[in-house]
Amino acid sequence: MCVLLLAGCSSTRHVPQGAYLLDKVKIEIEGDDEVSSRELNNYLKQVPNHKVLGFWKLQLSTYNLSGEDSTKWYNRWVRRMGQPPVIYSQSLTDASVRQLQQALVNRGYLEAEVITDTIVIPEKKKIDVTYKINTGKPRRISSISYEIPDTVIERIILEDSALFTLQPGNRFDRDMLDSERALITQRLRNHGFYSFNKEYITFYADTSEYSKNVDLTLTVRPPRVMQNGKLMADSLARHQQYYINKIFFITNGNTPGGDRSAIPTDTVVYKDVSVIYGPDHYISPGALRQKCFLIPGSIYRAADVDRTYEALSRLGILKTINIELVPAGDIEGKRMLNAYIVLSRNKKQSITFDVEGTNSEGDLGFGVGATYQHRNLAKGSQLLTARLRMNYESLSGNFNGLINNRYTEYAGEVGITFPKFEFPFASQRLRERLNVSTEFALSFNYQERPEYTRIIAGAAWKYKWVNRSNTRRHYFDLIDINYVYLPESTNDFLDLIAPDNPLLRYSYEDHFIMSMGYRYYRTNKRIPSSLVRTYKLQPTVYTLRTSIETAGNLLYAISSLSNVRRHDGAYRVFGINYSQYVKAEVDYAVTRNINNRHSLAYHVGAGIGVPYGNSSVLPFEKRFYAGGANGVRGWGVRTLGPGSYDSRNSMTDFINQCGDIRLDMSVEYRAKLFWVLESGAFIDAGNIWTIHNYENQPGGMFHFDTFWKQIALAYGVGLRFDFSYFLLRLDLGIKAHNPAKGQQPWPIIHPDWHRDTTFHFAVGYPF
Repeated sequence: MCVLLLAGCSSTRHVPQGAYLLDKVKIEIEGDDEVSSRELNNYLKQVPNHKVLGFWKLQLSTYNLSGEDSTKWYNRWVRRMGQPPVIYSQSLTDASVRQLQQALVNRGYLEAEVITDTIVIPEKKKIDVTYKINTGKPRRISSISYEIPDTVIERIILEDSALFTLQPGNRFDRDMLDSERALITQRLRNHGFYSFNKEYITFYADTSEYSKNVDLTLTVRPPRVMQNGKLMADSLARHQQYYINKIFFITNGNTPGGDRSAIPTDTVVYKDVSVIYGPDHYISPGALRQKCFLIPGSIYRAADVDRTYEALSRLGILKTINIELVPAGDIEGKRMLNAYIVLSRNKKQSITFDVEGTNSEGDLGFGVGATYQHRNLAKGSQLLTARLRMNYESLSGNFNGLINNRYTEYAGEVGITFPKFEFPFASQRLRERLNVSTEFALSFNYQERPEYTRIIAGAAWKYKWVNRSNTRRHYFDLIDINYVYLPESTNDFLDLIAPDNPLLRYSYEDHFIMSMGYRYYRTNKRIPSSLVRTYKLQPTVYTLRTSIETAGNLLYAISSLSNVRRHDGAYRVFGINYSQYVKAEVDYAVTRNINNRHSLAYHVGAGIGVPYGNSSVLPFEKRFYAGGANGVRGWGVRTLGPGSYDSRNSMTDFINQCGDIRLDMSVEYRAKLFWVLESGAFIDAGNIWTIHNYENQPGGMFHFDTFWKQIALAYGVGLRFDFSYFLLRLDLGIKAHNPAKGQQPWPIIHPDWHRDTTFHFAVGYPF
C-alpha cells in the first residue's frame, strides 16, 4: 500500500506555478574516450532528485506526501524524511557549463566546448537538460626541463627524478602538475627545508596553436624576504635548511598564547628533552622520550614529525597531541627550530558494567559483567584491562544421574599492554626502533552443566603495530595457549552425544593448543577528521586481511628429541594430546562508489587448515563454517556444507558442518534511500570442504575436478539502518543452488519460501 501510495503521488505537487521540475540530466561526450560522464557529474551544480534502483524518486515521493501547511508537525516530519523537488535554475545551469569547461581545460582539453540543450514539458511542469561536450584532442607533454637556481635544491629534486609521476607523453593535466609539486615539496621538507611550500614551485607551459604538444618548464622561485615592512621576492635569496634545537614536552595541554617565557617552571630534563609538567605528573619522561623521533642537532625531517605523532598516538593516556615548531634563530650558522609537543591527558581509569537476562524455553537466566581499565599503570601509558563475568541459568527436567540442575559460568580475563616492544634481553635501541606495542593476557573460564564440568584456560603474548592513519595493522601472536580440561562428567556422556563422531568427542575431551600466528590488515579508506568540513568521496575503497597460524611445532620437536613415548600414536603434554596444524586465510573486498548514493561492493575470501604430525583433525574451534549473515546468506550459520554433505539425518549438524577449506565470493549493490535507510541487493557463492574423507561427513572432501559443482549460490535483498556510528542490517537470503545430496539442487527454478529463505540480522556490512 505504501509503494502504491508513493508511486501515485504527483512528482510536481510542490512545484510553484511557472517553475519546472528538473526531471532528467544527461551528459553526452564526443571526442576522447578517456573522459567519462560519471566523473563529470561531480561538476554539475544542479542534479535531479535521487532515484532508487534507477527509476523511482522515493525521497521526492515521500516529500510530496506532505501538505501545503508547513506549520503542522506531520508535514514538517514528512518533509524532513523526504527531499524537496529540484527546481530548474538557469543560473545554476550556466554555472555547470563553466565548471565542466574548466574541468576539461584542467585535464588538458584546452579546446573543449560545452553547450546545453533543454526540453520543456509545460503540461507536466518538467524540464530535461542535456550537456553536450566536444572534448577535442588533449594537449600532451612533449618535454620537461628544469630551472632551479639553488644547486642544493636542484640536487635533491633531480636525484630521484626517476620516481616522478610526471613524464613526457602524459596529458597536460593540472591535477598531475599539482601532485608533482606536492611530491617535490615533501621531499624537500624531508631534507630540512621546513618553511618550503609548493607555492614556490611553478610550471611554465609553452604551447602552440597549431600543435598539441606542450614544452614544460619547472622552476623553483626564491623565498620572499621582508623589505620595508613588506614581503618581497629577492632573486639572490636562498631557501634555508633547518635543524632541531630543543625539544619541550608540555603535558598540561596548553601554552599561554605562544609566549614561551610564560611556560610553568616545573620542568624535568631527561636526556636531551625537557618535560614541562602541570599539577599532575601523569607520565614519565622516559616514556615520552622513547616515542619522540626528533633529535636535537639533527636536520629537520617532516617524516620524523609524522613518526612522532604516530608513536605518541599509541599512548592511551594521551587524549590530544599537537607538535609546534618555532624558529629559534641561528646557532653556529645553522637555522634552528624548537619543538613544542603539547599533550593533554585522557581519563586514567574507567569501569563499565553490563547485565543481561535470558529465557530459553521457560528456563530463566541472567548474566552480569564488569570491565576495569587503567590507562597509565606505571606512568608509562601501560594499559591494564580486567574483565569478570558470571552467567547463571536454571534448568528444568529430570536430573537423575546428572551432576547438577543448572548451568553456571564464571569467566575472568586480565591483560596488560605496553606501548613499546618488550622481549627478554632486547637492547634499548631495538626497543626504540620497533614501534610496536606488547600485550600479555591470561584468561580463565569455569563451566558447570548437568552433564559435565569444564575448565578453559588461556595465555597470550602478542605484538601489535598500527600506523597513524589506521590504514595498516600488523598483529603477531608470539604465543597463544588454550587448555581445555574436563575434571568431571557423567559416566556415559561422550558415548551418548558422540558414539562415532571424532569431531564432537574432541570438543569435549581434554586438549591443549599452543599456537603462533601473524595477521595483516590494509585499507585505503580515509577517515574524515572532525576538523575537516568537507570530505571527498573515494571512488574505490579496498580492504585486505590475511593471516597465518601454526601450532604444536615446538612441542613436537621437543617430544621427538626427548624420545617421549607416544600414546595411541600421538605425543602428550600434561597427560593430554596437543594439536599440530597450520592454517592460512585471505580476504579481499573492494567497494566502488558510483556516487555518494550508489556503490557496488565485491568480496572474495579463502582459507585452508592442515592438521599434521600429532593431529589427524583440526581443533573444532579452528575449523571453518559456511552460511550466516557474513557468508552465503541463503543458509543460516553452520548449515551449509561441507561439500555435498546432507545434514538432514544428523542430530549434531552444527558439529558436522565444519571443514578445513573455505571459499567465499560476493557482490552487493548498495543504494541510499532516505533518512537513515539504505537498500541492498546481493549474490553470494561459496562452501567449505574437508581435506580428509571423514566417515561422519560423507561428500565433504575437496576434489579439484568436482569442487566447483559444490559451490552454493544465493541471492537476496536487504534493508540497512545507517546511524553513522554503527549500521544495523536486515538481509533476506534465498537459495539459488544447493549442493547437498538429496535436496533440491536448483531452488531458483522451484523455490519454496519455507525451505529456501533465511533472514539475517547483523551489525555492520558483511564485508
